[in-house]
Amino acid sequence: MFVIIRKKTILAAGMILICLSVATGIIGFIINDTSSLRTIKIDEEKNFIKWVDFNVPYSVMEKTLALDIKSYGKETKLNWIELIAYLAAKYGGNFKNYKSSDLDKLVKQLNEGCTMTELTAGMKHYSYYYEAYSAVLGGFVGEFEIQADDKDNPGQKVYVKKYGLKAFSPIAKGYGFSHYDDFGNSRSYGFRRRHLGNDLIGSIGTPIIAVESGIVEAMGWNQYGGWRIGIRSFDGKRYYYYAHLRKNHPYNNIIAEGQIVKAGDVIGYLGMTGYSTKMNVNNIKTPHLHFGMQLIFDESQKESNNEIWINVYEIVKLLQKNRSQVMKNTELNDYFRVYDIKDPSVPETLDVNPDSVTSSPSQ
Repeated sequence: MFVIIRKKTILAAGMILICLSVATGIIGFIINDTSSLRTIKIDEEKNFIKWVDFNVPYSVMEKTLALDIKSYGKETKLNWIELIAYLAAKYGGNFKNYKSSDLDKLVKQLNEGCTMTELTAGMKHYSYYYEAYSAVLGGFVGEFEIQADDKDNPGQKVYVKKYGLKAFSPIAKGYGFSHYDDFGNSRSYGFRRRHLGNDLIGSIGTPIIAVESGIVEAMGWNQYGGWRIGIRSFDGKRYYYYAHLRKNHPYNNIIAEGQIVKAGDVIGYLGMTGYSTKMNVNNIKTPHLHFGMQLIFDESQKESNNEIWINVYEIVKLLQKNRSQVMKNTELNDYFRVYDIKDPSVPETLDVNPDSVTSSPSQ
């Protein structure tokens, strides 16, 4: 319902709106100023996570991942996200207090028949950490099929069923890179801001890999990120941002907005573009990939002052366990994966609303 409110009646209308908002939850109204009418929408307070500080160390992710995989098919199936969330709730989110013995004790209790529900009954913030960490790591582990060389038929490939890490390193197998924990460092181009990702320093032309299966939500030029690509996970929780791609040939030529990509696919090439309002310019001093992950619990967070970008440094270390092997197709002048994957999370078809595809955040 919309109400026309003129300048003289704004104060009275404000009182009416307060009453109406209680009754209806969502009220729209139009204010008539001296130049034009404009619509303002007032929403009731939404209940969703508004901040996540992801500081889980590689050592914890590595050990819980191994426990999860080892327990696959066993009577007691361990869930690595539950294990990590339990530890976070125990330490108040401060993993500097982490003790391996605490994790060992938890696993022992679960294997002896205790349930996670019972063990976390007195933990006030366990549900928060579980939801938050599920948003970060939810698409990383599961069942899948991956191609492998057929030992009985040289030159042929067969699909092998597996359970485990199905997310890939953003850098292709066989290509070196270096990185350090640079999340939160200062950036000054355009305006002073924090660095909201992890820079992976490498060689120009290094194939860049889709970490997780998803849909290409944004491509093109951004003066901060240069040539960049944004990929959204199918559950909508993770937005992967790959920036500073190669001048003249930033993307794999088969990639387009609205397209489904699978974890391990080549999506583009490392470069040094960006920091310029002019397209296709190298103004970054050192060739590198800016890799970032935004968490989205509500679409209002996508491009706003309330974006949630997490520190992916430890995640990148974990993903080095799974790197996609690639080879060049000289006819197409592009790199492609050698071993294909069948990921159950990938839908056969996906309806995309063009209006929902937006430019990726500035970096």
